[in-house]
Amino acid sequence: MSQTHPKSRALRIRSDVLAGLTTSFALVPECIAFALVAHLNPLMGLYGAFIICTLTALFGGRPGMVSGAAGSMAVVIVALVVQQGVQYLLATVLLGGLLMIAFGLLRLGKLVRLVPYPVMLGFVNGLAIVIAMAQLEHFKDGESWLQGPSLWLMLGLVGLTMAVVYVLPRLTRAVPPALVAILGVGMLVYLFDLPTRTLGDMAHIAGGLPSLALPQVPWNLETLRIIAPYAVLMALVGLLETLLTLNLTDEITESRGHPDRECVALGAANIASGLCGGMGGCAMIGQTVINLSSGGRGRLSGVVAGVMILLFVLFLSPLIERIPLAALVGVMFVVAQQTFAWASLRVLHKVPLSDVLAIIAVTVVTVFTDLATAVLFGIVIAAINFAWQQARELYADSHLEADGSKLYRIHGTLFFASSTPFLNQFDPANDPAQVTLDCQHLSFVDYSAIAALKTLRERYAKAGKHLRVVHLSERCKQLLKRAGADH
Repeated sequence: MSQTHPKSRALRIRSDVLAGLTTSFALVPECIAFALVAHLNPLMGLYGAFIICTLTALFGGRPGMVSGAAGSMAVVIVALVVQQGVQYLLATVLLGGLLMIAFGLLRLGKLVRLVPYPVMLGFVNGLAIVIAMAQLEHFKDGESWLQGPSLWLMLGLVGLTMAVVYVLPRLTRAVPPALVAILGVGMLVYLFDLPTRTLGDMAHIAGGLPSLALPQVPWNLETLRIIAPYAVLMALVGLLETLLTLNLTDEITESRGHPDRECVALGAANIASGLCGGMGGCAMIGQTVINLSSGGRGRLSGVVAGVMILLFVLFLSPLIERIPLAALVGVMFVVAQQTFAWASLRVLHKVPLSDVLAIIAVTVVTVFTDLATAVLFGIVIAAINFAWQQARELYADSHLEADGSKLYRIHGTLFFASSTPFLNQFDPANDPAQVTLDCQHLSFVDYSAIAALKTLRERYAKAGKHLRVVHLSERCKQLLKRAGADH
């Protein structure tokens, strides 16, 4: 046992290091692209990726998950950067980080349980499509699409990269296929001097160490008024994407993370990023899938990915800038294919229509707007469907007793959607003078339930009849007592 343990530990370390290296190659172009989308210096995206990836890997609640300067958050802050400038963005990142920490300390991570599975599928499918569509920009030269030999060379290298990623695992699992594909295609382009675009054509990433400084903004209520809406939206989007990616990582690894701890670590990492001149960030589903599929399961994989980004900036920019964009595009196309929940297409005709609508709606809204809107939209659809189904399940048994009175026994849940069906179960005009309502199998949920019971009593009183309510649960009695409807 003592001989095998060090060997297995060495294998885990090796897997994490190689996975982290692979992930770092995929992080760089994404972070540069997202920084450019937000009208920022690419180094801000790379500094943010280094800080957020490293700190969440070290202190977060989900080993194996990769965080960085995410596109979903970049889209949120474009208007702020254009209108107010970079310093206001950094202040927004600080405030957003504080909100994330508060969310985690209040143990609100469990709220992700309210996200139904169809919404989760829509989220995954939507982000897979977004990942794939984002790669299409690399098939452009400026504003025009590539044509002729340039296009065919790009397509050929992308196809070769994807072939290596798909075929290599059938031959050996000793090294991550994405790493072999990126380095292999990079060597091919270098040795044959193939005229294709490289990472250096996107941006030059050489730079120094990030410096610690407070954002240069007036620290007053006016600044707070400007940055607060963006900070809230940034925190909401970041937390949603992180918690949903954490759920997906739990499924893939068949283990359980700690959402509240991840929220606190993510908030602290965003604060550190803002203080060091970096973008805000959150979990990145594409890079997480690359890390997990490359064998990264421990904290070391995320740390290696983050530290490698800093090394690229400080020392290795001449090498990393030679990597062909086609290789990175090919890997991300594979990630998009692996991320998309293809099983959701096969079950569309087997699941309820409401779930199908939720999957499609969340997918479409994720692609065309933002994640927070999509998830909220999906939860609303699921909630309305749940309320409708619960309202339909309320029913009553009734019969005349030996003494001539009538007994109603109601089954189900009484709340805003079922109050009308509840009242329709009774016939005050034709019922006898004495009526008993048995609530042993009835649950009162909200004020609408109290109002419905009060209305029923008034209807029988107006008809000159007496309604007696029995077998109320203690919770229902307390609910009625607080509302003053217990008499």
